[in-house]
Amino acid sequence: MRIDKITSENELTTAFNIRKAVFVEEQGVPHADEYDEFDKLSAPCEHVLVYHNDTPVGTGRIRWVDEFGKLERISILENYRSLGLGKAIICALEEIAKENGIKRVKLHGQTHAEGFYQKLGYETGSPVFMEDGIPHVLMMKVFA
Repeated sequence: MRIDKITSENELTTAFNIRKAVFVEEQGVPHADEYDEFDKLSAPCEHVLVYHNDTPVGTGRIRWVDEFGKLERISILENYRSLGLGKAIICALEEIAKENGIKRVKLHGQTHAEGFYQKLGYETGSPVFMEDGIPHVLMMKVFA
């Protein structure tokens, strides 16, 4: 397993294909809602790809919102879940935040993943809300 920061359009397209498979095709998120103005290399954010046996199978991004790093678009292809890759993506994005002097991170976690994020030190910071027809909660973490 390895995680790389995305630095080329080819890698970004690979990340988009993973997100399309997970969010659009598997979870039914409208294609138009999945992509936004931060989906380019020049955006004020960082994208990562996680590889399993040299195959790209997961992605995520972090962008700067107020004084927070906001973790977004975290996704793993279905056949590669339960291998610890989600945790690796979260840790990589947190390291990017720390490298940029960010001491707090947040994310909108799907409620089925709330326990996963809690095990990584995140606290639930909101009641359940709907995002693209999927129940979510705000999760936050402060670095020591």
